[in-house]
Amino acid sequence: MAGHHEIDEHEQGSMDITEHRKTFAGFIKLLTWGVILSLLSLIFMALVNS
Repeated sequence: MAGHHEIDEHEQGSMDITEHRKTFAGFIKLLTWGVILSLLSLIFMALVNS
């Protein structure tokens, strides 16, 4: 058919996911710091009776 191109077969596990892993690690790090800062803020507010 016109307009269709042959697609190479994808072999599972052959894709380079280095950037994906770096991005996910950064997301987890950001999430961890966000939770820590939120908890520290709540503790501080409880201590000063906000």
